[in-house]
Amino acid sequence: MSADAWLPIPPEEIEGLPQGPNYRFWNGEEDYPADPADCAFYVVPYMKPAALGQRPLPAMSSLEVVQTLSAGIDHVEPALPSLRPGVRLCNARGVHEASTAELTLTLALASLRGIPDFVRAQDRGEWLGGFRPALADKNVLIVGYGSIGSAIEDRLAPFEVARVARVARSWRTTARGPVHPIAELPALLPDSDVVILCTPLNESTTGLVDAGFLARMKDGALLVNVARGAVVDTEALLAEVESGRLSAALDVTDPEPLPPGHPLWSARGVLVSPHVGGPTSAFLPRAKRLLVDQLRRYVNREPLRNVILTTGTANRT
Repeated sequence: MSADAWLPIPPEEIEGLPQGPNYRFWNGEEDYPADPADCAFYVVPYMKPAALGQRPLPAMSSLEVVQTLSAGIDHVEPALPSLRPGVRLCNARGVHEASTAELTLTLALASLRGIPDFVRAQDRGEWLGGFRPALADKNVLIVGYGSIGSAIEDRLAPFEVARVARVARSWRTTARGPVHPIAELPALLPDSDVVILCTPLNESTTGLVDAGFLARMKDGALLVNVARGAVVDTEALLAEVESGRLSAALDVTDPEPLPPGHPLWSARGVLVSPHVGGPTSAFLPRAKRLLVDQLRRYVNREPLRNVILTTGTANRT
């Protein structure tokens, strides 16, 4: 096999890469490392602007695999029509679960226990006491129950929550209990104290959390978004948090990055983190393991993991 594989991590830093492909390092630099037409396996640069990752795709006439290093694929999808039929698009399931679940619990606990208020009080040299809600005994709703949602529930277990309800695209059962279809959200929202969003961004989830969704949430509930900013209608959320009825912890926003002066920065009861669910020390070793495994499968013509869709077909998992 003499085809090229483009990697956003220097190949010499990835132990165990199989022999066969010509490995090229490209992490979004202006100049390409080789002719894109020779690339058969393309790993999209991580945490780079979508347009940058899409830029070489139209010229990759020999492409067979597009591998993202993110759980979501929305930053790649606009370029898929330019690809020839039969290209497999794979996501990074298994890479971000630990980091994203950690941040989800961090945001929920920090918001409930008032950590942002304590930090501001410390800056003022003020001892700020008071009564704060606990995560214990709360009803938690996870919207988008895939591998990240499951990892979040793993970490909720020691916190003595009253109940965890799970929602995904369609109904199924798990060892922990049922996963409700998204159509049942209106019935689940009024009893949920903490609503966690970890759903992918697609046509059915864009704007999912609109004014109607938020209105069904109980008074005093917390919305935690570690999915994508566009899952939430920002104006509708601002109306609820500014009234004091709801609070929110957001790792993702719409728009993103959140510009200076945007009302979300100063909105009452809103905690914002700058899309840091994935980029932690846990990322690199897991990303390297995924790439080694996928490239071994590719070289040996074995089924790839995490295939989300194949271009030119209606198949999507």
